Amino acid sequence: MLLVADSGSSKADWILTVSEHQNISFRTSGINPFFLSEKEIIKIFQNTPEIQPYTDQVKEIYFFGAGCSSPDRREHISNALSKIFKNAFISVDIDIIACIYATTGTSDGICCILGTGSNISYFDGKRIHESKHGLGYILGDEGSGTYFGRQLITGYLYGTMPAELAEEFYTKYSIEKEMIIKRIYQEPSPNFYLASFSPFMNEHVDHPYINALIKKGFTEFIDTNIKSYPDYTKHNCHFIGSIAFHFSEILKQLCQEQGIKVGKILKHPIDELSLFILKNGAEIIR
Repeated sequence: MLLVADSGSSKADWILTVSEHQNISFRTSGINPFFLSEKEIIKIFQNTPEIQPYTDQVKEIYFFGAGCSSPDRREHISNALSKIFKNAFISVDIDIIACIYATTGTSDGICCILGTGSNISYFDGKRIHESKHGLGYILGDEGSGTYFGRQLITGYLYGTMPAELAEEFYTKYSIEKEMIIKRIYQEPSPNFYLASFSPFMNEHVDHPYINALIKKGFTEFIDTNIKSYPDYTKHNCHFIGSIAFHFSEILKQLCQEQGIKVGKILKHPIDELSLFILKNGAEIIR
């Protein structure tokens, strides 16, 4: 049995290939080694009934996740998975590789992640070119759910959000300054908390304030990330993540204005990722 995972910071999608004609898809909370201990990762699987009957039968696991860029972080995930799946070969790598497999496959292209966080990489068809991005929710994450959540909260607290929107924002979230400060600076996973406000944009996407906010965030991502590659207009640029998916029309418009050729825009890469691995294997490219 083959188990493939694509994990962001807030949720993880899994496909278990039981046989040629049977797949089991399920979702867990996100598994990011920066935020979860091995025990917490193990607990996630103990509370996931879909996988319980198959833990001893899984022979291969390919896990791609946010925060898995360094060997020690990958080992952190691998160690936790090995305690659940005792008979499996386990491969752990960064989420941008899942993006490459699901979009460009073995062709060249620029791959972008716009979900809870954001990241980018260029794949030339053989290897991934080193990126200076993916700096996380404090230093980076331009155009991500975390970025937009931060903009919404500060706009609300500073009083720059239009009154009618501010009223709806408060009705929906009932937030106060002291509560926000405590939640962000004193409690775990502030990036998840910030990103949890981004769905408000989807409900009010036609409001000029929200529309301008989305354009500002995507423009910042384009200028900071995509344009860092000198030949960015020569390659297809693919996007993965809920933020890219839900606001794809705005994203495509901005890209077109900048001469960027948009390829695939996928909300979740797990189906394409699993098919790629089944067909080609997962010889990790660097």
